[in-house]
Amino acid sequence: MTRRIISPCVGLCSTTVGDDVCRGCQRHADEIRDWPAFASDERDHRLAELDALRVEVANELLCVVDADMLKAQLERHRIRYRDAQPPLSQAVELLRVGRDRINDLSRYGLEAVGEGQGLSPAELHAQLVPRLMAAAEVRRQAPA
Repeated sequence: MTRRIISPCVGLCSTTVGDDVCRGCQRHADEIRDWPAFASDERDHRLAELDALRVEVANELLCVVDADMLKAQLERHRIRYRDAQPPLSQAVELLRVGRDRINDLSRYGLEAVGEGQGLSPAELHAQLVPRLMAAAEVRRQAPA
């Protein structure tokens, strides 16, 4: 039996407008193109790499204080996530989708830390995006 192909795609592919790395999922263009052909263990490995990248970057600005509350809000707002996805990676997706509608991070099980303290969810997201892109570019250039 084959496993369903899981993709980190969030429907915001910026590689179609010339970016080498997608602003939505942080995969590079070749990785997006080749994703369906990867074996399931290769996809799992790359998903874990992308999650680790998001956790490393988001950890500078944000922490998850209640993972169950975060999951409940993701489900409430019908934001896609994977059960195996680390909560901080899920939080990145939450901010991407809900940054303009979230007023109180604590209601989502989140807390701003470090340079993120005092920033609105939209400002946190604005700080995350260039950092994610820079980290994704480093990942793209790393030897395979």
